[in-house]
Amino acid sequence: MSEGDAAGRLGVADAEREAQLLSKVIETISAGLDLDRILQGVAQLVTETTETDVCFVHLLDERGRKLQLRGATPPFDTMVGTIELAVGEGVAGWVADHGQPAVIVDNKSADPRYRYIPALRGEEFTSMLSVPVVTPMGHLVGVLNVHTRERREFTPADVELLGSVAGLVAGAIENARLHRRLAEREEALERFAERMVEWQEHERRRMAGEIHDGISQRIVSLFFHLSAAADAIPGSPDIAAEQVARAQELAGAALDETRSAIAGLRPPVLDDLGLAASLESLGHSFPTLDVRVEAAHLSMAEHVEMAVYRTAQEALQNAAKHASAQSVRVRLHRQKDRAVLEVTDDGTGFDVAAAATPGGLTPDGLTPGGAAGGLTPGGPTGFGLSGMRERAELLGGRLELVSTPGRGTTVRLTIPFLPAAQAPAQPSA
Repeated sequence: MSEGDAAGRLGVADAEREAQLLSKVIETISAGLDLDRILQGVAQLVTETTETDVCFVHLLDERGRKLQLRGATPPFDTMVGTIELAVGEGVAGWVADHGQPAVIVDNKSADPRYRYIPALRGEEFTSMLSVPVVTPMGHLVGVLNVHTRERREFTPADVELLGSVAGLVAGAIENARLHRRLAEREEALERFAERMVEWQEHERRRMAGEIHDGISQRIVSLFFHLSAAADAIPGSPDIAAEQVARAQELAGAALDETRSAIAGLRPPVLDDLGLAASLESLGHSFPTLDVRVEAAHLSMAEHVEMAVYRTAQEALQNAAKHASAQSVRVRLHRQKDRAVLEVTDDGTGFDVAAAATPGGLTPDGLTPGGAAGGLTPGGPTGFGLSGMRERAELLGGRLELVSTPGRGTTVRLTIPFLPAAQAPAQPSA
């Protein structure tokens, strides 16, 4: 077969075949929201219709740093999920970095963009075409590659058609990801609602216990001392004065406990002075720690400010009780349309990777034997690590942990910045 025949064998310039391919791709991506199944189906369609030998679909991770193989035709379908390329690495990485198609007719190893991956057996294939997978809004979401064993001259029409397929795939990827995020958000909301009910019951029991064991007992004692003072006034003024003094002490203690109980529900300083001052005040409430607070004056919705405050409170509580920390830095600042809270301690730290493996940390941040890295299942708010993460997700943000054994831990909360004047009325998170 001549090179001209081989070039024409792709058939993508043929209008009927082109329409057939695009129609089948649309049918495939409309069949459901299972992203892996969609990508496998599209890869198979591309190779069958264009008479190429292999098709790979690489997806860009959500941070935009790595490409992961998520779709491939046999026998490489077993490699799905195991191959990763950094943006800029290999031909696919170059395409992702530059946003332009790449064509290699032969002698791939001589091309400086090419990177040999043994598992993908590049030596068996001669020619390749790689195109970026871009959404209608211009966002890169991946790269689509086709390879042929025989030498193939890919034409501009070939590039255009594969680009059209990539555009359709990009829309399916966006829809599938949005569906997944929505499902995750709904699951998080359900979990959070369950935890909220549990927490409310816990708070009711705690408040009832505090009132019964603390405030009410002091009031009973106060009544006793005032009664004794009243009885002693006619004949023993000294005893009466002593009883009144004791009553004053009890009244002061009861008042302090009442204020503490109220502050546990919602710190008054948040309403009086704002979030920045509240974080300063919170730092002073941990006398065993050297707390430095750098907080920008950000006026946000009440439920968002409370979420930031509770996250800082939880992190400080963990640092003080379990991380053997001596100093903590609390920083609140704005990054474009995001508010960022960072709480960094100099405590014992822990291995984040090991904590994520079975037998490491539990979902609440505990090792099977107890506290690890200063993370507890429930601090002052009764939520702990999992609750902090759920709270962040419900606000459209994320919670990250950065830690190294012996070098401390950083808790980083990143949430959308929504000025108080623009915020819809919502219950406290």
